[in-house]
Amino acid sequence: MITINEGSVTIEVPDFSKVSSRAPVFYNPVMEFNRDVSVLAVQAFQRILDREISVADTFSGSGIRAIRYLVEVDGVSEAAANDINPLAVECIEHNSELNSVSPLVSREDAAIFLRGNPGRFDVIDVDPFGTPAPFMDSAAASARNRSLLAVTATDTSGLCGTYIKPCLRKYSSRPLKTEYCHETGLRILAGFTAMNLARYSKGASFLLSHSSQHYMRIYAHVRRGAGRADETLKNIGYMLHCFSCLHHQHVRGVPEDRRCPICGGKMDAAGPLWVGELHDEKFIGSMMAEAKNKTLNKSEDVLKLLKTCIGEVGMPPGFYDVHEICSKLGVSAPPLMDVMGGLGEAGFRVSRTHIRPTGIKTDAGVREIEEIIMDLHGSRS
Repeated sequence: MITINEGSVTIEVPDFSKVSSRAPVFYNPVMEFNRDVSVLAVQAFQRILDREISVADTFSGSGIRAIRYLVEVDGVSEAAANDINPLAVECIEHNSELNSVSPLVSREDAAIFLRGNPGRFDVIDVDPFGTPAPFMDSAAASARNRSLLAVTATDTSGLCGTYIKPCLRKYSSRPLKTEYCHETGLRILAGFTAMNLARYSKGASFLLSHSSQHYMRIYAHVRRGAGRADETLKNIGYMLHCFSCLHHQHVRGVPEDRRCPICGGKMDAAGPLWVGELHDEKFIGSMMAEAKNKTLNKSEDVLKLLKTCIGEVGMPPGFYDVHEICSKLGVSAPPLMDVMGGLGEAGFRVSRTHIRPTGIKTDAGVREIEEIIMDLHGSRS
């Protein structure tokens, strides 16, 4: 056994040489950042409800996520820790004793667990090894009114367009391999979640969504009602991308015209996917405030992510990679802040993106960005 200190808890797990689904009990140290963000999100959501809440950790593994919710989040009165692996159940019980907490431990398939507890939990956390797709119908059916549904996907190769068929098979959506493919994948995951909820007359708004390391993570606020579901579906659409000039745009509903308005070429389409907001500024601000009161090993990185996500609020879907544009123009890339400053002076909105350090989100088109870049080269020559 090896001892792990994370947040305010200490757990023990069987020694393993490689993180994989074949480990005796699944624990991924790289996902500590994910769990740190989750602690802040659940705490911020508990403040919104302003009462005691119940949380379901559907793929509990070592039990660390459920245990951290019980130990670190104020107002969590009940946390369920479910895993189909019998060794994991033993590990959860052992680690619960180490931290003096008592989650509700169960050993079931995640879909069966969710179906057996409809409307019970204020927070449902779906964090599997791989795709969450097979469990999303059960999660959508089980989610109660005014609840939080947190979903992780680690099958990024499919969501980002490296492998198209798995994404079509799992998410009923076509991905596209572009410079902003991780955002496209995030929007496919969000759209898939929203459409699953809509089948049960539930609407969704997204409080935080991020693509970090090897996974994607969304936090959906679930509200019951056919009207809310209908409003949610208005945010389902497509991303259109021109590989000739790098122009991109989004459309709600099905695209009728795929001709590029810049160069006249035919644009490729990704979707259906979510084209609405991926973040809620007030909610993320609450998370940042909560970080001051938590013990987080990854606090600096978490706050950097949250600050960047706030900057993305209100910006159009997709982003432009300055280095990609400069490569197309055959010029060296100027400092990113100079490009952003030039766009701001020209009257455009612009922000950085948490997904790529050389990417910018803006309401300017690719031609306007090219002009700024060439002007910067002219002023330096």
